[in-house]
Amino acid sequence: MQRRHFLQASAACSLVSVAGLSMAQPGAWPSKPVRSVVPVTPGGTTDMVARLIGVELSKQLGQPVIVENKPGAGTVIGVDYVVKQPADGCTFVCVANSFTANKTLVKNLPYDTTKDLQPVALMGLSEHVLATHPKSGLKTLDDLKKAAQAKSGALTYASFGNGTSAHLSGALLCQMMGIDMIHVPYKGQGPALTDLLGGQVTAMFGNWSEFRGHIESGKLVALGMATRQRSRFAPNVPTLAEQGVALESNSWQGLLAPAGTPDAIVQRLNAEVSKALASPNVVKVFNESGVVSQAGSVAQFTSFVGSEIGKYGDIIRRANISIG
Repeated sequence: MQRRHFLQASAACSLVSVAGLSMAQPGAWPSKPVRSVVPVTPGGTTDMVARLIGVELSKQLGQPVIVENKPGAGTVIGVDYVVKQPADGCTFVCVANSFTANKTLVKNLPYDTTKDLQPVALMGLSEHVLATHPKSGLKTLDDLKKAAQAKSGALTYASFGNGTSAHLSGALLCQMMGIDMIHVPYKGQGPALTDLLGGQVTAMFGNWSEFRGHIESGKLVALGMATRQRSRFAPNVPTLAEQGVALESNSWQGLLAPAGTPDAIVQRLNAEVSKALASPNVVKVFNESGVVSQAGSVAQFTSFVGSEIGKYGDIIRRANISIG
């Protein structure tokens, strides 16, 4: 149900993104179509949020916002592409957690995470649930700990790729619980979720919006929400913190611009994103999809990016994780 809703929203966004063309006002920014580059494959939450917000921005700016997917190398290809574009306010990149993790995780990044890009606006946040398949026999976090201790290295946790929030949250969970589980990375949440449903992997952190239907139907078992307090989207699911492990995990989406983009444009787009987040359609889709709006200032998003870099850097160094 949730996946169908995401796909419907994305399709609608693709159709509407050109609607603003006839409304363009010459001589003012933007004077040409705006591109929003998504450095992951279509169909996931990051892509959905980019397209959904793009629809509203098209209406508000009087220019089409064209979403382009440029996946590859754990988002590095798409981000690097945007870094190399003119800083004229007409090309942005919609990133998620892996953008901040890559600063520590990926050796020889072709760009400087903090110097080559300017944070513009945080948009949405999807809460994570830690889930397992019914055949595992696990019901609680304590069950997982006991099983992992009884068979060290025998249990696995999936992720939607190296350096993703699901990967690093799984590594942090192992650190905090003092257990050993094998990480199994996939190319996207879709194939990872398929194998979790089939029992090929033991557990996985994932977006509640995309796991909810499977949990409610009994195809997956929720071991706990990775939230500070019980989620309003899943009030009957205990948090990991309630079970003794104060771990928070989520997937967020935010816009960045090439460094050197005029501050007036950065501030204007931030205000337009905040307006888009308050629009009835975005509020409706976010509520139905389990995405929490994250409207805020440029300074707040810049500080958030810095804190995420530090958080993931600590996890990566403690777990001795590296790629590339």
